[in-house]
Amino acid sequence: MPIRPDAGGRSTVYGMRGAVACEHPQAALAGIRVLEEGGNAVDACVAMAATLAVVAPMTTGMGGDAFLLFYEAKSGRVVGACGAGGAPRGIDAQKLRDMGLSRMPDRGALTVTVPGAVRLWEDAARELGRLPLGRLLENALRYAREGCIVAEVVGRYWETAGELLRKDEAAARCFLPGGRVPRAGQRFLQPDLARTLEVLCEGGADAFYEGEIARRIARSVREAGGFLSEGDLAEHQTEWVEPISTDYRGVRVYEIPPPTQGIAALEMLGILEGFELAELDPLGAGRVHLEVEAKKLAFRDLRERVGDPDFCEVPVERMLSKEYAAGLREEISRERAAGVSRELSLGSDTTYLCAVDEEGNGCSFINSLYKGFGSGIVAGGTGVCLQNRGACFTLEEGHPNELAPGKRPLHTIIPALATREGALWAVFGVMGGPMQPQGHAQLLADLLDYGMSPQEAADHPRHFHDGETLLLEGRYPERTVEELRRMGHAVEVGPDYAVPTGGAQVIRILEGGVRACGSDPRKDGCALAQ
Repeated sequence: MPIRPDAGGRSTVYGMRGAVACEHPQAALAGIRVLEEGGNAVDACVAMAATLAVVAPMTTGMGGDAFLLFYEAKSGRVVGACGAGGAPRGIDAQKLRDMGLSRMPDRGALTVTVPGAVRLWEDAARELGRLPLGRLLENALRYAREGCIVAEVVGRYWETAGELLRKDEAAARCFLPGGRVPRAGQRFLQPDLARTLEVLCEGGADAFYEGEIARRIARSVREAGGFLSEGDLAEHQTEWVEPISTDYRGVRVYEIPPPTQGIAALEMLGILEGFELAELDPLGAGRVHLEVEAKKLAFRDLRERVGDPDFCEVPVERMLSKEYAAGLREEISRERAAGVSRELSLGSDTTYLCAVDEEGNGCSFINSLYKGFGSGIVAGGTGVCLQNRGACFTLEEGHPNELAPGKRPLHTIIPALATREGALWAVFGVMGGPMQPQGHAQLLADLLDYGMSPQEAADHPRHFHDGETLLLEGRYPERTVEELRRMGHAVEVGPDYAVPTGGAQVIRILEGGVRACGSDPRKDGCALAQ
C-alpha cells in the first residue's frame, strides 16, 4: 500500500510522551491538556469521554454505558471495567409479551437501562487515575455552558435524528434549538447539561445516581411508559473484570468479557490465525471472504450462547480455545460463501477513544448511547439523553439474552488492547454496533498481516457484513466485487468511506517507545501526541 505524501490523506502522528486519539478535535485537546497537567491515560480518556458527551451528543453521554481496558506499565497487568447498567427491576420479558410485544422496541422508555457511564468515570479516575473527577469534567462543562461548534460528521448524524427528537418535549428543547437540527459550523449550547455537570463536579457520581438528578431521570422514564426507578439507579455499581484474551500472530489481544461481543472479535481472530492472510491481496476477494466467513461463525455463537454471565453460563474458555477455532475453521469453504441464519439486531452509534501517557500506561475506552440519541428520551431539566441499550435484549423465552430484571443486555461496545511479550503494543477500537468485532479483526490484520502504519490501517477500505448483505466501501477494486459475487456473497458497494464500516482510533507503541497514532477519516476527530 502507498503511504503519504503521494497517496494524500492523513499522516500517522508520532510522539515520545503522551498520545490520544478520538473522534472529535475538542475532545482530543481535552485529553492532551489533562496529560500536560499530570494526569495519566485513564484521566485523559475520562476527560475525552465527558467532552464527547457534549460535542457529539447523539453518540454518547451520561445517560449511556461505558467500558475500559487499562494497561499498567509498572506491573504489566491489564484490567477491565464494565460500566453496563441492568434492566429495571420492574420489567421482564413476560411482562412485555403480555403487552403484545414479540420483540424489544428499538426506541422509547421500554429500552432504557440504568446508565453506567458516570459511575465508571468516577471509579476509573479514583482507582486508576490521578486527578479528581471534577477536574476531568471541566472541559465538558465549559463547552456545555459556553457552547461548542457543531462538527461536520456530527452535523450529518444530527440531521437523521430530527423526527426522533421531536417526539420528546425535553429532547426537542435540548437538541433542536429554534425547532431545527443544528448545522455544521453552528454554535450549540446546553444549559441544562451544564447545570448537571456542575452538580457532578461538586458531588461526584453519587449526585447522579441519587437525589434530584436520579429523581428526574426515573420520573421521565416512567412518564414515557417505562419502569426505571430511583432504586435501580441507586443500586448500580461498576464491575471490575478480568479481561478475556487470545494470541494472534505473536500479539496478545484483550477484550471485555460477556455480556459484550468482545468474545466474537477474539473468536474471529482465532479462526483467521489459521489462514495466511499476508499471502493474500489486502484488497482482494480472498481476504474479504475469509474475514466474512469467520464473522458468520463467531456471530452464530454470539447469537446462541452469549448473555449476562450473572444470569446464564457462557462457555468462554471453550469458545476461545485454539482447538475450537480449528474446528470452526474447517466449516469454511475457500470458494463459496456460507448461508446466514437469523442475525442479531444491533445498532451502530457509539464513540471510541484511547490514550497512552508518558509512563507507558495505556487506556482503551468506549462510551455509548447505543443508537443515535438512544431512547430519544431526555430527563427533563438535566440535559441527559437516556440510552436505548435495552433494545439489545430478546423476548425469546429461555434465550441467554432474554430480558430479565437487573440483567445486562448483550453489549455491542468493546474497547481493545494488545500486548507483545508483556509490553503494551497497542490500544485500539473500531466503533459502530456489529461492525466492532469485524473492525477489530480487520484493523489487526492490516497492522500485523500487512504491516500498515496506524493511519494506513485506519484509512484502509473496510467491509461490513450484516444479515445477508456484504457492504464494501467504494475503494475496493471492481474485480474484488465481481469475484465475491461469484462466490455467493450479496455485495453492496457503498461510498468510498461508508458510515457502517465504523470509525477506528489506534495508538501503537513502536521500538524505542515511539507512539504512533491513527484517527479515522470517517469521523471528525484526530490523533495528537506530545
